[in-house]
Amino acid sequence: MSTSPIFSPQQLNTSVPHETITGVVERLTFYSIESGYTVARLVRPRATELTTIVGSFANIQPGQTLQLTGFWRDHPQFGPQFQVVNYRETKPATLTGIEKYLGSGLIKGVGPVTAKRIVAHFGLETLEIIENQIERLIEVQGIAKKRIKLIQTAWQTQKAIKEVMVFLQSHGVSTTYAVKIYKQYKDEALATVTSNPYQLATDIYGIGFLTADKIAFNLGVAPNSEFRYRAGLIHVLGEAAADGHCYLPQPELIEQVIKLLTTESHEPKENAIADIIKDMALKDDLIREKGEDQTLLCYKPTYFHTEQNLAQLIQSKLSQPVAQDMPRVRDWIERFTLSRKIQLSPQQREAVEMAAYSRVMILTGGPGCGKTFTTHTIVSLWQAMGKSIALAAPTGRAAQRLGEMTQLEAKTIHRTLEFDPKTMGFKCDRDNPLPHTAIIVDEASMLDLFLAYSLVKAVAEGAQLLLVGDIDQLPSVGPGQILADLINSGRVPVVRLTQVFRQAQQSAIITAAHQINRGQYPTIEPISDNPVCDCIWHGGGFEPEHGVQAICELITDLIPRLGFNPATDVQVLCPMTRGLVGTRNLNIVLQQLINPPSPDKVEITRGGNLLREGDRIIQLTNDYNREVFNGDLGIIQSIDTVEQEVVVQLGERTVVYDYADLNEIALAWSVTVHKSQGSEYPVVILPIFMQHYMMLSRNLFYTGLTRAKKLAIVVGAKKAISLAVRSTDDQERYTRLRSRLIQSPGRPPVAV
Repeated sequence: MSTSPIFSPQQLNTSVPHETITGVVERLTFYSIESGYTVARLVRPRATELTTIVGSFANIQPGQTLQLTGFWRDHPQFGPQFQVVNYRETKPATLTGIEKYLGSGLIKGVGPVTAKRIVAHFGLETLEIIENQIERLIEVQGIAKKRIKLIQTAWQTQKAIKEVMVFLQSHGVSTTYAVKIYKQYKDEALATVTSNPYQLATDIYGIGFLTADKIAFNLGVAPNSEFRYRAGLIHVLGEAAADGHCYLPQPELIEQVIKLLTTESHEPKENAIADIIKDMALKDDLIREKGEDQTLLCYKPTYFHTEQNLAQLIQSKLSQPVAQDMPRVRDWIERFTLSRKIQLSPQQREAVEMAAYSRVMILTGGPGCGKTFTTHTIVSLWQAMGKSIALAAPTGRAAQRLGEMTQLEAKTIHRTLEFDPKTMGFKCDRDNPLPHTAIIVDEASMLDLFLAYSLVKAVAEGAQLLLVGDIDQLPSVGPGQILADLINSGRVPVVRLTQVFRQAQQSAIITAAHQINRGQYPTIEPISDNPVCDCIWHGGGFEPEHGVQAICELITDLIPRLGFNPATDVQVLCPMTRGLVGTRNLNIVLQQLINPPSPDKVEITRGGNLLREGDRIIQLTNDYNREVFNGDLGIIQSIDTVEQEVVVQLGERTVVYDYADLNEIALAWSVTVHKSQGSEYPVVILPIFMQHYMMLSRNLFYTGLTRAKKLAIVVGAKKAISLAVRSTDDQERYTRLRSRLIQSPGRPPVAV
């Protein structure tokens, strides 16, 4: 086996004498998915105590026998440690070592029990048998031919992966991503990485430009290569899209690319980047058009065409009004409200009437203003007209609420449009439209550019579309601000409900939400032993550590006393992932509190993150093959250490994750407010601290608070709450949907 360098030459401490030690890995204390940095405990021959080893490793598992070169150092807190400079793996020499090596999870299909049986039968020849005479495993009790084939495939794959891993780890790629690279490219993995390392950033989720750039540098790609400049431009536009932008003005794009690509030895020139942009535009690798002030705006091609096509499609639909007998509609409204002894406000009545004759329409408004009741009335009207109605929402939870409210079937937008993992597209589109004459989409503030376009182009000619959403919530996680652009264009019919109904006024959550929206400090009841209000405030002290303690006390004391189950009813929503009161730290704390370790719960550590049966998790990206989408929540039902699979219950479905794909999920005892969009929870705990001042804003606070159905608890200092209320999101998203809708339908802008 080859030697794997794990520090660059400049990192090596050449002044300290190096020595070589050998031993068997007993356990991993820490492992970082980003860097491969590892702290492990080693059993050394004739040593009376375990040895702590520290370094970065391509692939390390308990049971592996390693020959390590490095130097000793004395850690002030943890004592003597062996700092590894390079290492190589050798075959285990003892029966115990072989057994631990085989049963470590390294080979899919072999767990500790199976490993014990194999080693008991073949002894020190075990690894030789698996390598050259694997069919002899049939001699071991409990191993069938099917399992032998599985073990053989896993063994061969593991050998191939190890080659890739050793190479990639020496260039800064972690074990998890090495597995993903191998799964993506198979035998072409090394060739792909060496010929075009930037391809990884395009093809592999989790590997970005920075990692690809590091690999390219180590492989000798020049810092001023055109290849690198192009990849940098695409990366910056991709990062802008992650922040919600559909394009960047060229001066801003150039500035960010120069910042990205500058190294100690090289700083790109502005005109060189501009020349690359011009060349990419000529080749349609990106598209430029002039803005209103004649500034060149740079798009990725798919963003430009999608935005332009969406605007033209909406303009086309708006140009085809719905012929309607309005006196008859008004007569129906009178009979409907009278028979059910209900009353519509003037705004609600306007919305119902508008739904009768609008091809595309928006219904917006805050909590307690009657969006749900109005939508239900529109559904009843459309049913009376004999329309076929489809109900959809961006998330599973939002779709479930919509279905419960209307007593009709509701689906996610992806299911409504029939996503096909084989083609990575929707079966329902312009050529195969939805077989419905009326479509209602709830939580429309979550629609990003691409989902909105996929939806609108699947609406059949002559069908009507109603978008329902709260314009004051956070905009979509993806690019664009669709609902805001449609409303602000003045071209799409809109009814905004503003009247808070008497019943809703009794909810302090709703009252506080509207106060926040108006920029007022919310009226929130201070915490007490027996709160009578559904929106309370816990000062939590001024420091984040006090906030963590306050959240723990709420979950162990007050919340159970109020009749809520912390494991199923409570969601902690944070402005950020970082910091003591960020999601990362709180997830570790809450996991220990709500789902502590137990002998009957299997747990694994991957990428420094511990996952345990019973944990609540969140999906971090759209996984179209599994039909699981960004923001979906689930519970870990089981962990199979032999098959190396994690089974997650997501709503009514069970989804199986391979170990290599676990970077797609994360603990969700605490999630960001952004990730909570489209969901509601019985109890929400919302920490608001100055530690998160960069992210605090009015619409974030408003969105987080309105996720609570029965109880909202704000934890934090008044100063931070005041800052959140005062801060409007000043960063405008770069989108041109509004201006495209305002332009004449016959004059699309010309790319330059």
